[in-house]
Amino acid sequence: MTSATSLLGALADVGADRVRGGYSRHGFDRVDVELREWFTAEAGARGLGVETDRNGNLWAWWGAPGPNAVVTGSHLDSVPGGGAFDGPLGVVSALAAVDALRAQGFRPARPLAVVVFAEEEGGRFGVPCLGSRLLAGTLDADRARELKDPDGTTLAEAVRAAGLDPRWLGPEPDLLSLVGCFVELHVEQGRGLVDLDAPVGVASSILAHGRWRLTFHGEGNHAGATPLADRRDPMMPAASLVLAARRAAGSVPGARATVGRLVPTPGGTNVIPSTVDVWLDARAPGDADTRRVVDDVVAAAHEAAEAEGCTVTVREESYGDTVVFDSGLRDELAGVLGGVPALPTGAGHDAGVLAQRIPTAMLFVRNPTGVSHAPAEHAEAADCESGVSALARVLAHLAGSPC
Repeated sequence: MTSATSLLGALADVGADRVRGGYSRHGFDRVDVELREWFTAEAGARGLGVETDRNGNLWAWWGAPGPNAVVTGSHLDSVPGGGAFDGPLGVVSALAAVDALRAQGFRPARPLAVVVFAEEEGGRFGVPCLGSRLLAGTLDADRARELKDPDGTTLAEAVRAAGLDPRWLGPEPDLLSLVGCFVELHVEQGRGLVDLDAPVGVASSILAHGRWRLTFHGEGNHAGATPLADRRDPMMPAASLVLAARRAAGSVPGARATVGRLVPTPGGTNVIPSTVDVWLDARAPGDADTRRVVDDVVAAAHEAAEAEGCTVTVREESYGDTVVFDSGLRDELAGVLGGVPALPTGAGHDAGVLAQRIPTAMLFVRNPTGVSHAPAEHAEAADCESGVSALARVLAHLAGSPC
């Protein structure tokens, strides 16, 4: 029987980012193809039949696919310079749970599958939970095909290079209808379980969250030859936006607003940029609060742009309203695990996308520092194995009873 930590160890060198630290693993790139091949081999070694759906999600079935299936899994991609646990822990724990169940002589009475969703982080094409959104039909396939990565490669071109037909991207209601319930294990992205002194918990909800791209348009010019009074520098309102985001979020209880990416064009040290693209991530406990934060930031962006003689355009790239996980399934799993705590999260997940269509739950594994989306992300080996044990108990319970 293989441990989760040993399986994670097998991935230790795959996609390691020597510049940022941590890992850079993005949907349908060379590293992602290697990870997909690794998962296919590991699933095959366990006798699981692997299928790739039309959106690039991998499904490893224990037995024949069929209705009312119990599905678990997560993703293998990362943010740029991300940690080793966000996503992969859920995948390797699912494989280790299958090993544990087989060692106990368990045979599922219902179909059971391990799934790996494509491009969950949105690190390459900008839209998070891309594979699950396409599967569930919450992202328009025509829009998805036209998404571009920073190098200008479209999603259509990327999936074609990975051996898929981009014409078939889109919702798969027949496949989704087979899923009776979905349980995603994930390293906690916060300190909730640390404060509760618990190795494992269940999720109660996900904050409403989204991503917006603001493009400031000015006049490119020479940094040394252009007097300050003659400038229309889009970097000035872009800088104002960063500060406005912090102010706007600080005025709404529980809200968060972040600018983690800013791209000037052309990007020369001695060049006043002609445009500056700024990506805003905003989250709050409810839809109205999230929209309020974004509206305040956008209003400040327009005001700052006008003051500098610039203009700004705004595009919503993705949005998800507050997710409240199925309370019956959540309480059922908490009971199976002896009353583990339930806690909310500010992080988005494929489970949150699927919750709009099917009963969905999440298990969290304690993160000793609460750091995530960074190289310092961590979970202790003992807690990882507690997560595998919890997932195995949950799967054994669900595979013999209706969700």
